[in-house]
Amino acid sequence: MLETSARLLRLLSLLQSHRDWTGAELAARLGVTTRTIRNDVDRLRGLGYPVDARPGVAGGYRLGSGGSLPPLLLDDEEAVAVAIGLRTAASGSVAGIEETSVRALAKLQQLLPSRLRHRVGAFGSHALPMPAPGPQVDMDVLTLIAGACRDHEQLRFDYRSHSGAGSRRAVEPYRLLNDRRRWYLLAWDVDRAAWRTFRVDRIEPRTPTGPRFTPRALPPEDEVAAQVARGIGEATWRYRARVVVHAPAEHVRARLPIPVEVRALGHDRCTFEPGSDHPQMLALYLGMLDADFELVDAPELVAALRALARRYQRAADASH
Repeated sequence: MLETSARLLRLLSLLQSHRDWTGAELAARLGVTTRTIRNDVDRLRGLGYPVDARPGVAGGYRLGSGGSLPPLLLDDEEAVAVAIGLRTAASGSVAGIEETSVRALAKLQQLLPSRLRHRVGAFGSHALPMPAPGPQVDMDVLTLIAGACRDHEQLRFDYRSHSGAGSRRAVEPYRLLNDRRRWYLLAWDVDRAAWRTFRVDRIEPRTPTGPRFTPRALPPEDEVAAQVARGIGEATWRYRARVVVHAPAEHVRARLPIPVEVRALGHDRCTFEPGSDHPQMLALYLGMLDADFELVDAPELVAALRALARRYQRAADASH
């Protein structure tokens, strides 16, 4: 049986890693009685940890939110992940928290053991941040969505699609994913009865959040990532085009910087439908294919290609 101080730390760790615990579950994990669990919960409350309790047979415990932030318990891998995450946030992918991230990182590094400071320092010294313009996400919106995912609460929000059309959505949120400085939400659309992917910077939440829901069975993580990648490629860009490339599909897949479905049209031809918020960016990507291509119903992209071709031609003519 664990000593009281060690048991309290273990109990706190369990409460921080799980949303709800019954007294019997905690007692079984720690090898004590449910009465000891009740006493330990009272000790944690005396130390400032807000532990909520639900009465009854199906009752249990959860770590709530209080007026002040008590100390958190992090293992080695969690501490390194938090430090690296703060470094990433400081680069500006979330609006308004760059300076706060730097201050929090300084406090964390001061407490890290030397072996962990070395790991975090190695990441910082060998990872070169590249400036990449992109939409910024409001921190309050991001944390609201993350909390709804964690607590299984419905979200209601106004959404602006890639075409600029507005709609009101009610969803069951499941996962937040970050891809190339953009945040995406994977959710079950209640009205459409289907999985959908939403750009978080286009979400305007309506508060309060909706009722709690029973989580649906999610596909494996790799399938979730693949579904979000398809959603990113199919439904989140303002400009789209159908491109027919005079090259094998394998050649095009190897050259694309973003996940897009490429369909073969024979041995030496294929087609795909890329997207971007800017036709100029699409024009640059297509130039990197190193293959001839043609466009189908994409006037904005055709104009961007012509402007880029004229600019390149002027540069070539002016060069020695």
